[in-house]
Amino acid sequence: MLNVNEMYDQKLVSPAEAVKVIKSGDLIYTPSEGNEPCILWEALADRKEELENVVVRQFLTRRKHRYVEPSFAPHIFIESLFVTDAIRNLVHDGYASYVPSNFSDIPRMIRQTNHVDVLMLSATPIDEYGYMCYGLGCDYTLAAIEVAKKIIVEVNPNMPWTGGYNKIHVSQVDLIVESNAELYELQPPQVTELDEKIGSYIVDLIDEGSTLQIGIGGIPAAVCKFLEHKKDLGIHTELISDYLVGLLESGAVNGSKKTIHKGKVVCTIVEGTKRFFKYINNHPSIELLPVDYTNDQHIIAQNRKMVSINATIEVDIFGQCCSESIGTKIWGGSGGQSDFARGVTKCPDGKGFIVMKSTAKGGTISKIVPRLTPGAIVTTGMNYVDHVVTEYGVAELRYKSMRGRALALINIAHPDFRDELRFEAKKMNVI
Repeated sequence: MLNVNEMYDQKLVSPAEAVKVIKSGDLIYTPSEGNEPCILWEALADRKEELENVVVRQFLTRRKHRYVEPSFAPHIFIESLFVTDAIRNLVHDGYASYVPSNFSDIPRMIRQTNHVDVLMLSATPIDEYGYMCYGLGCDYTLAAIEVAKKIIVEVNPNMPWTGGYNKIHVSQVDLIVESNAELYELQPPQVTELDEKIGSYIVDLIDEGSTLQIGIGGIPAAVCKFLEHKKDLGIHTELISDYLVGLLESGAVNGSKKTIHKGKVVCTIVEGTKRFFKYINNHPSIELLPVDYTNDQHIIAQNRKMVSINATIEVDIFGQCCSESIGTKIWGGSGGQSDFARGVTKCPDGKGFIVMKSTAKGGTISKIVPRLTPGAIVTTGMNYVDHVVTEYGVAELRYKSMRGRALALINIAHPDFRDELRFEAKKMNVI
């Protein structure tokens, strides 16, 4: 019987050899950005002319790999689970497509369709027991491991080892390649004075001992900066990034008041800088769990004083949020916004915040509108929107009438657009 090191050596091949298992018509899954296999993508791109109708599904494709361009579409077609800058134009031009889904539902999609021809991912070198850690995300990878016909792992010593359900044993893997590729770095956002103003409204409404879900962007980053003076905060979120360092080192986050996973920072994906990846390596508090657990609204609701903070593109006067499209043009994805909005409403002392600047395009258009742009996708329905926050204040919507919602939202719109919003609301017999 082979030991784990012998098993590893037996499965070790070149990238070119590994991608030979991929055939025309195959469906490939790969994890979110942090655990993607860079040299395997390069090797697959070399086979462009040999392949037709290969489909790649991934959440958060941030790098512009060679296959991320129009000429590859007949050969390697991207079906993205979340649209990023790297592939947005491909989607708009029909050279890639978006798969609508709440982030929490992706593992179920994989299990119910029972179709993953090849799973390709990046992970740490094996430990003494033969395990490798896909350290920057748990997401839907566990479901894909269960279903995949073939699994190829790109072993990368730059990958951090993190806690949670994000390990794969060498015996589960079909082929292994070795790499020293740089991990993708997402730099912290530039926080503006406007971000800080919006963030300051939210911080006053967050109680000590709360458990937080924090999105990405300038406003959530500003909130985190202001939270460092709070006590006994916990984290149960979709994504962690560099913002966490200040919260942990200041002692603001210790997880001592959490109802579940006490003392742990719970998430499903990690993005950030090399400094952050080094910080979380073997960190005893970090726990990565599958997205169908972290984003399950019933699990979210078990957290004490649960708070969610997420950004949006556009809100209508009823409180409907479009966070993934501009009209008919897909701009991002559902992600976990709706998951956490629903979870917070089920939590007896939960609070949800949808955050945004009041205008866009240099102040020429209002982001609070009478009606969503035609074709806009409702990411979070009005029944699950609790607070909306702009630089002009906080609109509390929960349990308010349509009239009450409209008036509250008009009050936090940019002053230049309030009269127009009132006029439209009256025309619609809302106020």
